[in-house]
Amino acid sequence: MNFFAHLALAEQSAKSRYGNLLGDFCHGIELQTLPPAIHAAVLRHRAVDRFTDSAAEISQAKALFSPERRRFAPVIIDVLFDHFLLRNWASLDQRDLSQLCQQIYQQLWQQRADMPPAMAATVSSLVREDWFASYQQLDNIGFALDKIANRIRFQNSFAGSISEIRLHRTELEALFLQFYPRLQNYVTQLGPELDALPTKPDTH
Repeated sequence: MNFFAHLALAEQSAKSRYGNLLGDFCHGIELQTLPPAIHAAVLRHRAVDRFTDSAAEISQAKALFSPERRRFAPVIIDVLFDHFLLRNWASLDQRDLSQLCQQIYQQLWQQRADMPPAMAATVSSLVREDWFASYQQLDNIGFALDKIANRIRFQNSFAGSISEIRLHRTELEALFLQFYPRLQNYVTQLGPELDALPTKPDTH
């Protein structure tokens, strides 16, 4: 659910942005059938997820939530960390945030016809409703999380998680600010996305 982080860490090309977002929508897709640049971008998405899931800061953030909500903490943290990334962008990245968001929106919008249905629907909402501007407001993070909670078919304590976010906001943001530069360094060290493919495509 941390769409902005994946898109911000992607390479600048439209195919990279497509593949880095496709990582959340590619269940049942044979990756080897994808164009090499998109396949490589999905692998980058998965590498970012593995690094994130194993990070000490993420474990510490999960532990801040009550036992009733801890099972949903990974989703809460994904969405919340996009908020922190957007809010702290100027201190974490030299690119102009508004220009970057517009570039991402344009690149994704132009590729909707090639997307799996669920991804295309999400991209349509993301662009039309300007999610990245919306996510800069903490109240809107609460609304987004409650919408996710409403889609869960079993009884749960997910809804209202914004109350716990507000209670631990300072600690959660500090953990994010400690974690994200490490993630940026990790992605830089990985090198070009195409390097992750078992066999590089022939470019001649």
